Amino acid sequence: MLKLWRWYQKCLAVHPVKTQVISSGIIWGAGDIAAQCVTHYTAKTRTTTEDDNKEFKINWKRVSTTSLFGLGFVGPVGHYWYEGLDRFIRLKLMLKPNSFPFVAAKVGADGFLFGPLDLLVFFTYMGFSTGKSVPQIKEDVKRDFLPALILEGGIWPVVQVANFRYVPVRYQLLYVNFFCLLDSCFLSWVEQQQDAPWKEWIKSFIPLK
Repeated sequence: MLKLWRWYQKCLAVHPVKTQVISSGIIWGAGDIAAQCVTHYTAKTRTTTEDDNKEFKINWKRVSTTSLFGLGFVGPVGHYWYEGLDRFIRLKLMLKPNSFPFVAAKVGADGFLFGPLDLLVFFTYMGFSTGKSVPQIKEDVKRDFLPALILEGGIWPVVQVANFRYVPVRYQLLYVNFFCLLDSCFLSWVEQQQDAPWKEWIKSFIPLK
C-alpha cells in the first residue's frame, strides 16, 4: 500500500491533471458499483415482486457512464477548482492559509458554487446518458436536486472543513473523491426514492418551478 501511495505521489507530481482525471474516473466507477448494490437492496425492501429474487448483476454500462463523469468533469474541473480556489483566497483575499477565515471562505465557496454545480451536472448528465428527454430530465432535477442539495448541505461542510484545514491542496480532490464513494450511494438512494413524501416536504419550503 505504501508503494502504491508513493507511486501515486510521483504520478501526481509529474502529471497532476492526468493523474487527477484517471483517479477520479476509477473512484467514481467503484462508487457506482457500490451505489448499484444500495439501489438493489433498497428496491428489494420496498417491493415484493418476483423480480426482487433475481440475482444481482452489475450494470457495467452504467459503471462506465459514471466513470466518464469522473474522467470528464470531476477530475479536470475539480483539479482546477481546488487549485484555483486556494490561490485566489491566498493571493486575492490575502487570507492566511489554514486560518479560520481562510477555511471558512473555502468551505463557503465550495458549498455555494461548486456543490450545486456538481449536483446539477451529475443529474443532467446521468439523465442524458440513460436516454431521457430534456423535459424528463427537468422533472428529475425538480424532484431530486433540492432534496439532495439540502441533505448534502449537512454533511459536506464538515467533510470540507477537515479537507481544507489539514489536507494539502494537491490531495484535496482525492480526499473528496473517496467521500464521493459514499455520495454515489446516497445519490442513488435519493433517485430510488422517486416521489417519496419526504422529498415533497423538503420542496414545499422552496418550491421549484
